[in-house]
Amino acid sequence: MRTLFLLLVLGNVAFFAWSRYIAPLEASADPLPLERQIEPEKLKVIAPSDLPPVSARPASPPVVAPLALKCLEWGSFTLADAPRAEKALEPLALGARLAQRRTEEAAGWWVFIAPQGSRPAALKKAAELKALSIDDYFIVQEDGPYRWALSLGVFRTEDAAQARLAALRGQGVRSAQVASREAIVPKVWLQVKGVDGALHARLRDAARAIEGSELRECVQ
Repeated sequence: MRTLFLLLVLGNVAFFAWSRYIAPLEASADPLPLERQIEPEKLKVIAPSDLPPVSARPASPPVVAPLALKCLEWGSFTLADAPRAEKALEPLALGARLAQRRTEEAAGWWVFIAPQGSRPAALKKAAELKALSIDDYFIVQEDGPYRWALSLGVFRTEDAAQARLAALRGQGVRSAQVASREAIVPKVWLQVKGVDGALHARLRDAARAIEGSELRECVQ
């Protein structure tokens, strides 16, 4: 028993010496934490009143505003052409967002086929247009130098009239021509409300399909 007691005492002494002088210190039990820091003299506690003003701090990422919805209108169309333009918008399923704005515009240019001399001759020419899948025309019947001519569109600018003429020639019409003609013509603008970026792109595609038309922000 005496020998066992002495062994226990010696073991405790040896463990104490190892843990006190040999074993590495843990960070949580470090008695001198600041002395183990790199350049501890440069550490400084800053009070809230010593913080720099907001304007001097790094700028936060800019907030991107959502795309504003627009009202766009497409036109202008004669009363005869407006239904064809509306049909082109049917795949967009616009519903209540689609409306009409009617105006009267001064048309300085028109595309036409010269007077045919009589009603039967004008009707014959109209049948030739229908055979080429051209339905947007009318026969001029009032008295004057253009009686029995076939009008294929009236336009505010010569460029728009020339675009219409080029389209007609692409469809096989060879006798049409462009000339100036001052007239007040009822027109239709198709207005679309709540237009975002994706819808704007689809409206542009539709507008390209009808020569002489334009897409712009709504006129209130």
